[in-house]
Amino acid sequence: MSIDRIVIMFAGIVVLASVALSQLHHVYWLFVTAFVGANLLQASISGFCPLAKILKALGSKPGRAFS
Repeated sequence: MSIDRIVIMFAGIVVLASVALSQLHHVYWLFVTAFVGANLLQASISGFCPLAKILKALGSKPGRAFS
């Protein structure tokens, strides 16, 4: 699996988990969703993604977006 797919999958899991937690525990969990969205936005503009750097250092194969 490429870094791009892992990053997108991780973002989706975190968003779904934070939305579920906001319904089960407290609405403040939606700040996590906002953070993930902001990080995806800045990564699309700048090309820098902290998770992609970590995955590259761990040896995952690069995709087209994060090389």
